[in-house]
Amino acid sequence: MPPFRLGLIGAGRMGRTHLRALAGSEAVAVTAIAEMSAEARAAVSAPGTRTHASVAAMLAAGALDGVLIAAPTDQHGAIITEVAAHGLPVLCEKPCGLTAEAARASARTAAAAGVPLQVAYWRRFVPGLRRLHERIAAGEFGVIHLVTCYQWDERPPPASFRAHSGGIAIDMGVHEFDQVRWLTGQDIGDLAVVASGRAPDGIADVDGAQVIAALSDGGCAFISLGRHYPAGDAVWAEVFGSGGSERCDVIDPAEGERAQLEALRRQAESFAEFAAGAACAGATAEDAVAALAAAEQVTAGIPAAVPS
Repeated sequence: MPPFRLGLIGAGRMGRTHLRALAGSEAVAVTAIAEMSAEARAAVSAPGTRTHASVAAMLAAGALDGVLIAAPTDQHGAIITEVAAHGLPVLCEKPCGLTAEAARASARTAAAAGVPLQVAYWRRFVPGLRRLHERIAAGEFGVIHLVTCYQWDERPPPASFRAHSGGIAIDMGVHEFDQVRWLTGQDIGDLAVVASGRAPDGIADVDGAQVIAALSDGGCAFISLGRHYPAGDAVWAEVFGSGGSERCDVIDPAEGERAQLEALRRQAESFAEFAAGAACAGATAEDAVAALAAAEQVTAGIPAAVPS
């Protein structure tokens, strides 16, 4: 069968990461890119891929089977509305809006248009995490007492990005909140947060946030977020239960982005199956709402004045 024709919206950092991930896929091909910046369009121009200066122009050109949204978070809702009006399935980068209500609105928009909407929480496609998820579901760890999730970046992103990202809980934390819910099959309840490190002046953000959360079946979760890890970007998780424990290293600084690229490829290929009528194997809009609701709790718990 010919590859699934995917239109990419946004050729910034994450959009380019998706392009690297899909370069080796035989099932999915990025055949069109919409990007406002002429410089960014030139950087991703490639044979067989049409570039457009707007989403409208890309959609008008047609010949697409689905769309991947990798534009800034505060544009997710408007773009989902525009794409859904053309009847195309949507894979939206996390978090699918800056608030839980924004994600709910996008879910309603997609449902009204009758188009599949998947949210790109790529951790669900990491083999080690999938095995951990399956073992927890099978009861191999007994009663789950604690799940820990760590995400530490090598350095903070540019101020221009942070100003539109919603802050550390919405930009970074939603990955961990979705991961906790998916791994355990439990919802996140009340939580407490301790934050550290101020963002540049004029930006409502911090460089570190440590969160402890109650889970709906009696266990708890610890989520560690930080933006100063000189060894390189790192992500890992661990589960502690009455029947044992296990750690899963998701991103190892020594291996760079390899694990992420492989998971992004699997995610896009799974989305192509979802768009063709299969069950969604990734995160749904409802999952995005739950992750954002937890992130909003964290944001509300971060004091206005945090020591630098």
